[in-house]
Amino acid sequence: MAAIPRPRRSVLYMPGSNTRALEKGRSLPADALILDLEDAVSPDAKEDARDNIRAALSAGGYGKREILIRVNGMDTPWGRDDLAAMAQAGADGILLPKVESAASVLDAQALLDANGGPDGLSVWCMIETPLGVLRAQEIAGATPRLAGFVMGTSDLAKDLHCLHTPDRLPFITSLNIAVLAARAYGLAILDGVHLDLADAEGFAAACRQGLELGFDGKTLIHPKTIAVANETFGPPAGEIALSHRIIEAFDNAAADGKAVAVLDGKLVENLHVENARRVLTLARMIEELDADQA
Repeated sequence: MAAIPRPRRSVLYMPGSNTRALEKGRSLPADALILDLEDAVSPDAKEDARDNIRAALSAGGYGKREILIRVNGMDTPWGRDDLAAMAQAGADGILLPKVESAASVLDAQALLDANGGPDGLSVWCMIETPLGVLRAQEIAGATPRLAGFVMGTSDLAKDLHCLHTPDRLPFITSLNIAVLAARAYGLAILDGVHLDLADAEGFAAACRQGLELGFDGKTLIHPKTIAVANETFGPPAGEIALSHRIIEAFDNAAADGKAVAVLDGKLVENLHVENARRVLTLARMIEELDADQA
């Protein structure tokens, strides 16, 4: 199950223990929501959070937003019960934390299947430890059910003993490795969160950097950051217009029996057409998602 193409510009974490947040998620302009059972939920609220998420998804109202549920790790007291409880909750995917091997992905998938998880239920992996980064390729190829990676830069910083610098230079190697592995296996990949909610300029810069590195979107911890992520990771009007022109120029050249075209003095090959079609598909899906949320 390679990642189904869809907008993932803004992906907001929401604590499963907070019913008001789960309700608010129905009206936020985020492309996707991660309903959290892990870090955002205290140990004494884990079971209630499961019930809250099941009830919220059963009630519906999330429209075309992609819904992921982040469970606790399999090595915790709650992880296996989370997978059993969430297998048929109605989410699009299950997000596994701190994944460090293909075996752990297959173990989680088997547990989801044993508890009636539907064939279309995807598995996502958080890459947030040094070993997870080093084994990113192994993890990416673990199963056809894997749909994407989510970077966990906060936990990664803790393990690397590195700093959260404005340019994020300490993370660049890890981010690049994860992007390479994800793209090699046709997976989506989401950038980590920006922790300083008062640093609007720094957040915007991190979004731009994530786009430049090849990420599909940004994971978020507050609704006020959704608009910037959507604007950054969505194709601008100029790129959409250029994509139309690239396809038209190539089609005209092909009609004349040519394998390449020239547009604005630059060669246009099939690889440029493929990317143009990707941009237009994303733009169309964003338009549909925006209309659904209006």
